[in-house]
Amino acid sequence: MQTLPDKTIRRPKAFTPKRRGGHMAKLESRKKQSQNRGTAKRNIPTVELLDEDGLEILERHADWILSEIGIEFRGDAEALDLFRQAGATVKGERVQFDPGHAKALCATAPSHFVMHARDPDHSIIVGDNSVSFTPGYGSPFVTDNERGRRYSTLEDFQNFIKLTYSTPWLHHSGGTVCEPVDVPVNKRHLDMVYAHVRYSTKPFMGSVTAPERAQDSIDMAKIVFGENFMQDHCVIQGNINLNSPLVLDGVMSGALKTYARANQCVFISPFLLGGAMGPVTQPALIAQAHAETIAAIALTQLIRKGAPVVYGNFLTTLDLQTGAPTFGTPEATLSALALGQFSRRLQLPLRGIGHVTAAKTADGQAMQESADSMTAALMAGSTIVFHAAGWLEGGLTMGYEKFVMDLDRCGMMYRFLEGLTINDDQLARDAYRQAGPGENFLSVDHTLANFEKANYRSDLLANTQSFEQWTEAGSQDAQHRAFRKWKGMLNQYQLPDLDPAIDEALKDFIACKKQAMPDQWH
Repeated sequence: MQTLPDKTIRRPKAFTPKRRGGHMAKLESRKKQSQNRGTAKRNIPTVELLDEDGLEILERHADWILSEIGIEFRGDAEALDLFRQAGATVKGERVQFDPGHAKALCATAPSHFVMHARDPDHSIIVGDNSVSFTPGYGSPFVTDNERGRRYSTLEDFQNFIKLTYSTPWLHHSGGTVCEPVDVPVNKRHLDMVYAHVRYSTKPFMGSVTAPERAQDSIDMAKIVFGENFMQDHCVIQGNINLNSPLVLDGVMSGALKTYARANQCVFISPFLLGGAMGPVTQPALIAQAHAETIAAIALTQLIRKGAPVVYGNFLTTLDLQTGAPTFGTPEATLSALALGQFSRRLQLPLRGIGHVTAAKTADGQAMQESADSMTAALMAGSTIVFHAAGWLEGGLTMGYEKFVMDLDRCGMMYRFLEGLTINDDQLARDAYRQAGPGENFLSVDHTLANFEKANYRSDLLANTQSFEQWTEAGSQDAQHRAFRKWKGMLNQYQLPDLDPAIDEALKDFIACKKQAMPDQWH
């Protein structure tokens, strides 16, 4: 494969739309303002579930797990050597840490950093009281009201990228939003990274399913942002799930090392189901999740001190009768809050899980489980929330209708995070003087000046018509309204600008990579 010419390796300029006048200019301004709201700012406190004694007990138990039991780094001789040189005890593929050792190795990770987007207006701060939402991740199926449940394709993947780009309530394009199963396994990561770059200008995730695919993702990012820029700036990330309990295999650790070496972000997220990947009791699971997370973060810092990382959380309960994962449960909520406290003890950004559910359709069960999980993630202090839109069936399916229903609630949560502003205007003294006792406030000057921004207004799904009006309009429920909404969003989608030289270089890179290997379907 030929080396790409240097002239294509550069950071693109932000797209500048053509100037328009009059009414069109106002519409364009409103549209741009809506799309570029930026990340949410946390102006509300986090929930401190545990007192200092409780935190210390769980932290000591995590240290006991790492010291007495240890964690295995399977198939990764380099990781074992690095831990041995750092002073850990290595027996075969098992690494054991003295109490406090793993935590100390995490100390060089930054407390916050910028994840740069192709359009700088869409760059996000990870940490530092900023909160970003991302779409669902990893589903092999999709569903919608018209075609039902089916295997997802590259077209579905591109659709969800376009929908994500079109909303102000998702700040990050995601990763494997759904698996394009019509593309060979060993080549689909190329098409997915290209879709994130071509159909969006928001930050995105790369592949982690093999170290070489992680490297391909980084190399494609270099084409877009420039190798020099990426030496000191984060533009792409990898999401690393441990093989709980207490195992990190060579595929995941290899991808972790690839991103860390390139000074790109690594999300560390143990996937724990109580009773299966760990004990059934929540305190033990919390300690185990913390132990696994800091051991993996320690490896990123041994690879490259200061490499950006995010303290991840995917801890939920298991239905011990069916063996299926459950979401939005009180136990999972409590664990999310406790793990948020541990991320703050380490001064690391926290990844939470958002609108997740085991429901098969966007029904009442989906609403309850999704709402409780998302609220817990925000109250725990999450700075970036995965699976904020679209997740159904325990992650097996991305729902088109569920996606836009979740978007509406993301907008509500955005407003919730802003908290209350208390000033003279908000106290509305003149409104009281103008209306007086016994009169309504609908036409007073204060209402007319503030009605557009005083309350969050759903422009997606909420229906406030009378019963008679709703009946005359067809008696459509939220899923039917959501179906119309996502269809309309795709029809109105506008392809963002991309430097033709960069686009051509990406296509050449993909073609060379695909031609160099046969198709693999598993």
